[in-house]
Amino acid sequence: HFSGSFLSNIRALPFSGKGTKSGRIALIITIPAVGLSLLIAGILCICLRSRRLKKNFKTVPEDEIRTAESLQYDLNTIRAATNDFSDANKLGQGGFGTVYKGTLANGQVIAVKRLSVDLGQGDRQFKNEVLLVARLQHRNLVRLLGFCLEGTERLLIYEFVPNSSLDNFIYDPVRRSQLDWERRQKIIGGIARGLLYLHEDSQLRIIHRDLKASNVLLDAEMTPKISDFGTARLFMVDQTQDATSRVVGTYGYMAPEYAMHGLFSVKSDVFSFGVMLLEIISGQKRSRFCIGDTVEDLLSYAWRSWREGTASNLIDPNLTSGSRTKMLRCIHVGLLCVQEIKADRPTMGAVILMLNSYSTTLPLPSRPVFILHSIPESDTASRSGNRQNKESVNEASITELYPR
Repeated sequence: HFSGSFLSNIRALPFSGKGTKSGRIALIITIPAVGLSLLIAGILCICLRSRRLKKNFKTVPEDEIRTAESLQYDLNTIRAATNDFSDANKLGQGGFGTVYKGTLANGQVIAVKRLSVDLGQGDRQFKNEVLLVARLQHRNLVRLLGFCLEGTERLLIYEFVPNSSLDNFIYDPVRRSQLDWERRQKIIGGIARGLLYLHEDSQLRIIHRDLKASNVLLDAEMTPKISDFGTARLFMVDQTQDATSRVVGTYGYMAPEYAMHGLFSVKSDVFSFGVMLLEIISGQKRSRFCIGDTVEDLLSYAWRSWREGTASNLIDPNLTSGSRTKMLRCIHVGLLCVQEIKADRPTMGAVILMLNSYSTTLPLPSRPVFILHSIPESDTASRSGNRQNKESVNEASITELYPR
């Protein structure tokens, strides 16, 4: 616009007499000079802007590359630590891969998840998920130490948690007796705090989507650590829910809106926590809950017992000591977490308050959805392999973080 106006004004200037020839010569010299100056200025602006954009664009990837390099382990180091992935060091196996115990040269004991080769996840996606989980730091989350990506090998390296997973205690009639009321309270509170961190207290908002007893590890002091973030989703700070056509997780622990419509939110994790809370109190698995010779859905029995004032029948007979009032309160909180309408379920912050403040009056829970009884046993087996706990997984990502 500037050059057009400038040229039109010049064309309008009158030329006469002897000055005409010299004026034309001056114009011939001036116009290209001005045009060239404008062209050079434009090129300089573009170059400077491009350099700034390029510099800004590079900052994030370069930071991520440096982070990835600091987390990366050499394959030979891991082979040596696990005695070349020997069966003697095998801790467990599932559809996602095999977990091995290893010892580094400095004496540090680690757990190595060797992911299945045919799972088809790209290198970039694998690294992104590793970097995401590496940013989560909480005493009730399993700690990722690093990864190895060489050739077809994809390895995840974690802190070693000696007491295996919660399901190996809570579902075992013998080992369950080791979990007295004090320990169960500690486990319940730790899981709740870990979830609260994921939902509200970390720099990211994470929806776990597959919370269950087999994905809670227990350290030497029986401190619970949530694992398996392979199906987790990252939310924006102000995001409340999301939807997917690729439902992943475990039947019986999935919230109804997620299992049936693919809708998930923090309240989906709250539902899963509620199921697990009732399992910890009863000492039985939801899908195999037994009263005498009768097999019944845990949620339906808990709801009916609470309504009839016989909720104490749900309490594990191994819990011979401890406050009955606190146990019944846990059942009440569990029923609030598994309500059908997600808006009625409490947040994890409210759950922790209700579990710790006994002066707080609890609302009445509404009826949960009973859907598990309609799922045949063949459908509740894991698609991802013949796992010991026979959990149902519709689909799953390969970055299952060190569950059995």
